[in-house]
Amino acid sequence: MKTSPRTTLILLLVLIVVASRVLKERTRGKAPDVPQTTPTNVSAISHQPSAFAYDTLVMDLYDRLSPSVVSVANKALVRSWMSPHIMEVPQGSGSGFVWDADGHILSNYHVVHEADALTVTFPDGQTFDARVVGAAPDYDLAVLKIEPAGRGLTPILPGSSRGLRVGQSVLAIGNPFGLDTSLSKGIVSALGRTMLSMSQRRISDVIQTDAAINPGNSGGPLLDFEGRLVGINTAIYSPSGASAGIGFAVPVDTISRIAPQLIANGRVTRAGVGVQLLPDSLTRRGRVEGAGVAAVLPGSPAERAGIEGARQLGWGSFALGDVIIAVDGQTVKNTDDLRDALEARQPGETVTLTLLKNGQSREVEVALIEAR
Repeated sequence: MKTSPRTTLILLLVLIVVASRVLKERTRGKAPDVPQTTPTNVSAISHQPSAFAYDTLVMDLYDRLSPSVVSVANKALVRSWMSPHIMEVPQGSGSGFVWDADGHILSNYHVVHEADALTVTFPDGQTFDARVVGAAPDYDLAVLKIEPAGRGLTPILPGSSRGLRVGQSVLAIGNPFGLDTSLSKGIVSALGRTMLSMSQRRISDVIQTDAAINPGNSGGPLLDFEGRLVGINTAIYSPSGASAGIGFAVPVDTISRIAPQLIANGRVTRAGVGVQLLPDSLTRRGRVEGAGVAAVLPGSPAERAGIEGARQLGWGSFALGDVIIAVDGQTVKNTDDLRDALEARQPGETVTLTLLKNGQSREVEVALIEAR
């Protein structure tokens, strides 16, 4: 039977309506498609610390570590013109912290400088007389000793300053302006800074932080967020003397090398080659960079290696001798560079010195001895 065009159109419309209803029935109740979050994003979101967790961590670290931070009082003994009696007069104060359970307290040298008497006070108010067992003015470090008399001491454990990164969070605990056991937090602002000690010796690899450090914080610990020591707070940069967000700390890697020597020997053992050095200003007059040798000690490794010192030519004039321009390939531009290059070496080790004289360079091997 022949179908008319009108009938064909009606049948086509009916088929379209039926197909549409069937499709709706099949998709009814199906959840809409959503973008899939990658496992990496899920992990990153789920591990973001909340503000509450961050504050709790800081508070827990303070509760655990602040009992090991002390106030150090520096006193002078004076005799009044009105009385024959000798009196103790406060002449400064700073901070310190427990280094070991034997009663050794670490602080800055400038905190204990010229002290006739020292006292160490813990946050609970217990006070002990202290004595200096070793000092290193070149590093602004000093080790004190107390007799704990049965008091349990909890040392602050050293970490490492080698792995620090700019932007890493740090904490400072100390006694700014005499306000005991104060906490400030901030970040590592810069690494590899240098500063001058009281002996005018350059301290290298100093940590810069914006954690508030004020007068009285000196000698207190700079800590990472695992409660490990990363530095000892030493100085601030501020014309007014108040915190300007620029504080400096001697790195713990230096402390860990120096403190055991101060405890064992009362001083730092340095390696040397057996020479006396010219002031840098005189070496620069010869238009060269390096550590100029002023004199060679008799019988020293330097003498055996043929190193020569400067020669006096006449009144006010001299001729440069050998200038040390490298140690084991590490460039030396001045006397501080030479000391830094030898700092991690020990007496008995052998180093290769690159020497410059009259425009000619040569290398010599020298066995290190203890520098005096």
